[in-house]
Amino acid sequence: MDLEGSFVIAADRQTVWAKLNDAETLRACIPGCEELSGSPEEGFEATVKQRVGPVSATFKGAVTLTNVVPGESYTIVGEGKGGVAGFAKGSADVGLKDVEGGTELTYKVDAQVGGKLAQLGSRIIGGFARKMADKFFENFQGQVEGTS
Repeated sequence: MDLEGSFVIAADRQTVWAKLNDAETLRACIPGCEELSGSPEEGFEATVKQRVGPVSATFKGAVTLTNVVPGESYTIVGEGKGGVAGFAKGSADVGLKDVEGGTELTYKVDAQVGGKLAQLGSRIIGGFARKMADKFFENFQGQVEGTS
């Protein structure tokens, strides 16, 4: 499943970049995130609780950053396991550029799910993934701009 989008954040690129690399900011932005630890250099470990249709699960996973171009872009690669619910894995290319009014953040996500989650069907999973991505970036925009 592929998702892409963009947001304009009312902050300079260096501020947005710093927040994209801050564990505390990311933890606050990820819907259902119960804990997130680590660093951009070492990678992050997370525990996220979510309900997708009739399936509820706690996912434990790891995230690493690759293709890092400081202040401009990186690729987030992650995988989470939710026990009998299944797994989710994927990557997201994130880019920043200066625009009038702040910084444009663009993303392109490629994700796969397996187990019970995959049995829900692509329409349910696709809708859930879009909602999660939108919520993360809305939360992120609020954290950076100081409105949440």
